[in-house]
Amino acid sequence: MRYHSYLNSAQKIIESNWGDAPFAVFLKKYFASNKKYGSKDRKQIASLCYNFYRLGKAIPDIPVSEKIIAAAFLCEHSHSDFLHFHKPEWNEIISKPVAEKIKILGFTIDHVFPWADELCAGVEFQPYCYSFFSQPGLFLRIRPGKKDIAVKKLQDAGLKFDMPHDDCMALSNATKVDTILEIDKEVVIQDHNSQQVLNFLKDPASGIQYPVSSIQHPVSVWDCCAASGGKSILAYDILNGEIELTVSDIRESILSNLKKRFETAGIKNYTSFIADLSKAAKQRPANKSQLIICDAPCTGSGTWSRTPEQLFFFKKKTIEVYVEMQQKIVSHVIQHLQKGGIFIYITCSVFKKENEGMVNFIKEKFHLQLVQMELLKGYDKKADSMFTAVFKKI
Repeated sequence: MRYHSYLNSAQKIIESNWGDAPFAVFLKKYFASNKKYGSKDRKQIASLCYNFYRLGKAIPDIPVSEKIIAAAFLCEHSHSDFLHFHKPEWNEIISKPVAEKIKILGFTIDHVFPWADELCAGVEFQPYCYSFFSQPGLFLRIRPGKKDIAVKKLQDAGLKFDMPHDDCMALSNATKVDTILEIDKEVVIQDHNSQQVLNFLKDPASGIQYPVSSIQHPVSVWDCCAASGGKSILAYDILNGEIELTVSDIRESILSNLKKRFETAGIKNYTSFIADLSKAAKQRPANKSQLIICDAPCTGSGTWSRTPEQLFFFKKKTIEVYVEMQQKIVSHVIQHLQKGGIFIYITCSVFKKENEGMVNFIKEKFHLQLVQMELLKGYDKKADSMFTAVFKKI
């Protein structure tokens, strides 16, 4: 009866979710209003739901209950009591490669993601699509001077971790690091490629240490779509704290959370304000900035293995909605860049209209010099995929 109950609960949740909010938020509210589920039950039901969304646009015509079972077969790789109960013949072959399972289920990978023609240069279609079927890892960025203590704490706790880079740790996604490490003080929870988007500022090959030729201290930085402040903390660390920081976001609640993070991170002197940068609002930094970080709102298509519900609910026309918003934000922000200053455009999208298309828009409309652009592939390392372009105002 338990596995019948799991299937029925997952089906009920899926059929009541319209994609209006992140699924993690929806699920939390659902379980809060349905107290009958224990922690093990919640974990199992949540897994079934997430697996369902990982199928994306594939096999849309079968009943939700059957699709949940098919998704469990596709996404699990070792013995499953749930699958043994509902489809024992599939449980016997659960360790087969994903490509073989897809053939058994009777569809092709392009059914999951039918927008291959929208992908930006450098994205390998099949590896990108196959990444949807597994949860990305947990990545930590070690803050300056904290490496030894962070490594020792994890080792003392008996946790396994890899170090893809000198200041980057990779762990299992389920690891409860906040019980071991001081988050935002010793380490920042930040995806592997999100840690790389400001590498230009520390790359000796760029020929500059800071984003102006006449190296002024401190560097005036505007993180214009700051969200939770991860890029701001990264810039603060790369620039050794020699930074005049301004942060803005459209949501007051986000800036409130950012304030708490900054307190823990030791960032005390900064300016913040609420602004909808898609509109010509009045509030802006007091002076023009030497460095503007624009982590633009986007489809998030580089993160869909982490948030597969977005893959499931996505509509192609959404790309144009975001491109229009990105163009407005960039147009309102770039006018506040100093001559000789650096503008860094970032998305977590793999769509060319949001990436190369925006690069062309910026070059043609504002005549900024493109210094470099890069697709940071994450699908081959259980991480998010991101795009970054660095411009200089001549």
